[in-house]
Amino acid sequence: MAPAKKAKVEERRGMLAAIMVTAVALPGIMMTPFMIASSLLTAWLGLASLMVARFMLPNVLAEPPRKFKIGSPNDFDLGTVATRFVASQGVWIVHTDQYQGKNMIYALLSVCTHLGCTPSWLEGEQKFKCPCHGSGFYITGVNFEGPAPRPLERVGLRIAEDGMLEVDKSLKFQEEMGQWTDSNSFVEIA
Repeated sequence: MAPAKKAKVEERRGMLAAIMVTAVALPGIMMTPFMIASSLLTAWLGLASLMVARFMLPNVLAEPPRKFKIGSPNDFDLGTVATRFVASQGVWIVHTDQYQGKNMIYALLSVCTHLGCTPSWLEGEQKFKCPCHGSGFYITGVNFEGPAPRPLERVGLRIAEDGMLEVDKSLKFQEEMGQWTDSNSFVEIA
């Protein structure tokens, strides 16, 4: 090897050795750049391992219970729609005598049958009106205007053992399939 070339190699080796032994003074600890780099690599690998472990865990959604109590049948006046359960449970509680002339309480799912928007109850007009595309539903849940292809869906309703009304959202009833006559879709008031 030529002396000039040998001197360059020695110079590079000396520089590398100087870098590896040059210490960075931390309070009470002397660290070389090699130690710093290996510490950063270890920290990065640890963080990457944690991210992979989190990716492998399922995302859990806290959903409201499918069955819940809403109060006594006496809490719902005839001809009214209780809207206090729309935000938390997604249902309206309706007490009317307009469906087949029976005095009944039932729970309507607050989802428009057109594209799934949440209609609003308009007390003055006595109808549900969807703000998205203008579908309109009577207090009974039957559609009468707009693009909604069918009435709103009912969910299960019964009187529990303690005399309170209990809604069961796992049971759904569609009027066009004749399911609104099922005794689990309403509570008749005598």
